[in-house]
Amino acid sequence: MSVLTRVHLAYARIEAVDRPEIWIDLRPQAEVEKEAQAIDARLAAGEHLPLAGKLLAAKGNIDVAGLKTTAGCPAYAYTPEGDAPAVARLRTAGALVLGTTNLDQFATGLVGTRSPHGAVRGALDPARISGGSSSGSAVAVALGIVDLALGTDTAGSGRVPAAFNGIVGLKPTRGLVPATGVVPACASLDCVTVFARTLPEAEQALSYLASPSGRELPALPQRAPGPWRVAVPPTAQLGELDEGWAQAYEAAVEQLVAAGAEVRTLDLTPFTEAAAMLYGGAFVAERYTAVGSFVDKLISEGGEGLDPTVAGIITRARDIPAHQLFADQDRLAALRTRALAELGDADALLLPTAPGHPTLAEVAADPLGANARLGRFTNSTNLFDLAAVAVPAGLTPAALPFGVMLIGPAFTDERLARIAALLQPGLRIAVVGAHLSGQPLNPQLLSLGAEWERTTTTAPAYRLHALSTTPPKPGLVHVGESAGARIEAEVWRLPAAGLGRLLGELPRPMALGRVELADGTHVPGFLCEPAALEGAEDITEYGGWRGYLRTRA
Repeated sequence: MSVLTRVHLAYARIEAVDRPEIWIDLRPQAEVEKEAQAIDARLAAGEHLPLAGKLLAAKGNIDVAGLKTTAGCPAYAYTPEGDAPAVARLRTAGALVLGTTNLDQFATGLVGTRSPHGAVRGALDPARISGGSSSGSAVAVALGIVDLALGTDTAGSGRVPAAFNGIVGLKPTRGLVPATGVVPACASLDCVTVFARTLPEAEQALSYLASPSGRELPALPQRAPGPWRVAVPPTAQLGELDEGWAQAYEAAVEQLVAAGAEVRTLDLTPFTEAAAMLYGGAFVAERYTAVGSFVDKLISEGGEGLDPTVAGIITRARDIPAHQLFADQDRLAALRTRALAELGDADALLLPTAPGHPTLAEVAADPLGANARLGRFTNSTNLFDLAAVAVPAGLTPAALPFGVMLIGPAFTDERLARIAALLQPGLRIAVVGAHLSGQPLNPQLLSLGAEWERTTTTAPAYRLHALSTTPPKPGLVHVGESAGARIEAEVWRLPAAGLGRLLGELPRPMALGRVELADGTHVPGFLCEPAALEGAEDITEYGGWRGYLRTRA
């Protein structure tokens, strides 16, 4: 596929998904097409551009030449002299920037709703948050608009939105990717992160982003031979989780064990105590250092364009006494010593990325409380100077992505990725229409590495309708056993990374949900939004899509 064709598909996808809240500045299509043609010409001339054809979005607090940097606050906008190094390095490798993305203002939040440009809704369930602060970047990747996106991560902003949207989020060792050209949140903690739909894509991007960090490489403990050693806390120490999330986490642990990893228990207490200090202690004062004087001035002028929650967090940090910072630094050092001792010779700590996935309404009702809950597992990572990678690990009972993260010492980024790869062997998915064997969209499954497992039927609780789409496809809806019937289905095993790509290309009115099969098991499958059934023919009596097509033939 030419780079120009990829650009055409991206802008068509932007129109199809109709999510304007993703973007702060979206480049004009003609301008991007011209740049794509130039990249195609360079490729034709034999130039090596390893990321050619990869479309890129950058969080709105990262400098992109030709676009204003706003950090989610229009009054703060400035025109950068050039690209931030992170953007420049990906462009040099051939990546093509589509625009800058929405975020929690001044990168303050894990919810993705604190922006004058509007709340960024979840990629798969618009009633739920996307996660922040790198909200627009994560959703642009999850919806298949771009292949790669840059975010930042101070408290979890490169991991929480990855988990909520079923993609990969790499939070590298602090300083591995230059933070020059990035509006700081907390400059001593900020990391530039990368989002992708697959782990190999994220790793490839990081290989071009990374550079010598200027930090002396620590003397990492000599790793004894043997299987990967992964630390996990007792389930009771995870605290309150959304329904079914503890079971999803335990399934991820079991998957690592099945892949040959050695699992051991650790005390999570120092990690959670440090997490509470990020906003509850003196460290939040660094946010005032970054943009506090600007926020004060804007408030004095009426505060137009300021998110009230963000403004409150930053202005309250102004009055934190210096002695509290020194006391908190001492306490943090003690907690870090305890945490590293708990980690011991384990290669990584496995945790849920977040304890739950709230709705937009729940966050609106309790913006501070909801945000604080989301950082329970992520807040301590940068305080302890650790590396992390967040990856998909199946689905929640609500058929939404469930994510876990692997955390390890600084400069163990490659090791964490290798362990994370063990969590990506494959997921089952049920199809009933155009993705069935021999149907027009089946090659899409095959291109993603899917393998046919079996042909079966749904439980007798569904009805099937013929939708007016191109190509033709049916809509499956759950109606209960009193009104439903069995519908022919195929079960395919799909790599987890492939599922992320498939979801990114899923057009409305299709939606991912839990489908009950004839044997009583539940697997992810394609369902239909009820609104799309108006005027659609009920074809349940034919027993499935193939049966209906035979009568049409």
